[in-house]
Amino acid sequence: MGLRLHPVAPRQGWSWLRQGLQLWARRPLAFVGLFVFFLFSVLLLMVVVPVLGGPLGMALLPMLSLGFMVASRSALAGGPVHVSQLADGLRHPDRQQRRSQWLLCAAYALGTLVVITLADWVDGGLFEDLQREMAQSGNDGTPSPALDAILADPRLVQGMVVRLGLAGLLSVPFWHAPALVHWGGQGALQALFSSSVALWRTRGAFTVYLLGWLGAMVAVGGLVSLVSLLMGTRQLLGLLTLPIGLVFSAAFYVSLWFSFADTFGADQETIAP
Repeated sequence: MGLRLHPVAPRQGWSWLRQGLQLWARRPLAFVGLFVFFLFSVLLLMVVVPVLGGPLGMALLPMLSLGFMVASRSALAGGPVHVSQLADGLRHPDRQQRRSQWLLCAAYALGTLVVITLADWVDGGLFEDLQREMAQSGNDGTPSPALDAILADPRLVQGMVVRLGLAGLLSVPFWHAPALVHWGGQGALQALFSSSVALWRTRGAFTVYLLGWLGAMVAVGGLVSLVSLLMGTRQLLGLLTLPIGLVFSAAFYVSLWFSFADTFGADQETIAP
């Protein structure tokens, strides 16, 4: 529907971040609520379906990015932001497009399982042990020798490098793919290819974009830590970690629409509602 790859200057990556934060600030509770609803739905799946809940939750992550794009575009036009927008990709009137979205979800779940399996093989399951020990030490408040041993094991770092590196590579073909299926009418394989080519050709802007988000998170975390230290309230950082994480997550997903719109020229005139 009028979508084609456009050249994007590296400085535009900063604009995506800024536009995402500005749009989030217009509907902060709505966008954070959208993200919280998705997290709650995934947790509910894991409880109701113990074995398949995790993979099903991972499979829905492409719909989270598309749902936020739909909601962001609606908010820009003065429209509503609601949870049903998270399912817009899976209830498209065109049967072929719905099928392509399901294929993307299945492929993403499979790819994530491969990443997790390889990372667990590299670190020998230390990442899961780390999560368990951190939860236990958080409950009783006493230092754990087992936790110190896990943190000192070099395999933990190796596993994290593999986990983060492969997860980053996996995100490349899926970055724009759901939107290209939803608005561009592309098939699943074509959308994955188009997304990969688009990120390569706009790599300068995306480097600035991702570094900007990393810098913003580090700056806010450092500020909160400094305030906590000056006030002598060590619990402040722990109390604010969750809300800050939710805000950054929601604002990041809001900014996805701007990266897609600039990369493919997807404005209000070229895409029908």
